[in-house]
Amino acid sequence: MADFLLLNGPNLNLLGSREPDVYGATRLDDIEANCIDVARALGHSLDCFQSNAEHELIDRVQQAAQDGVAFIIFNPGAFTHTSIAIRDAFLAVAIPFIEIHLSNTFAREEFRHNSYFSDIAESCLFGFGAYGYELALQAASEYAERSIANAEEE
Repeated sequence: MADFLLLNGPNLNLLGSREPDVYGATRLDDIEANCIDVARALGHSLDCFQSNAEHELIDRVQQAAQDGVAFIIFNPGAFTHTSIAIRDAFLAVAIPFIEIHLSNTFAREEFRHNSYFSDIAESCLFGFGAYGYELALQAASEYAERSIANAEEE
């Protein structure tokens, strides 16, 4: 059993009402509840955190290292294109993570094509809507199981 963290950035608290044609009609609370159930079914625990404040996301990434979090699923929202500080926090703690986006950012405005996280993430998921979170959890579970198996072999 591994501890996972689901981290959501700015404006994701508005899911369900914010641009549903882009982000869908599912609320963040519903996504989080489903993810907790999926993680449990996969044999893991999941903590969820959302903030509109960059420093709170940085603090939560740093806290994750102290808490022994094995894997992070991260939707940085608009910080995808702007936050070197959050990137540096991920590099500092060296916790593997998946970058996730509800929409396909590459099919949107050009400024959304650049990410400060994609090159340091284990993997990236774009454009699967709310279902992408479930896919990310399945991938995180596979990663954690491989890591545990590799550690046992050493």
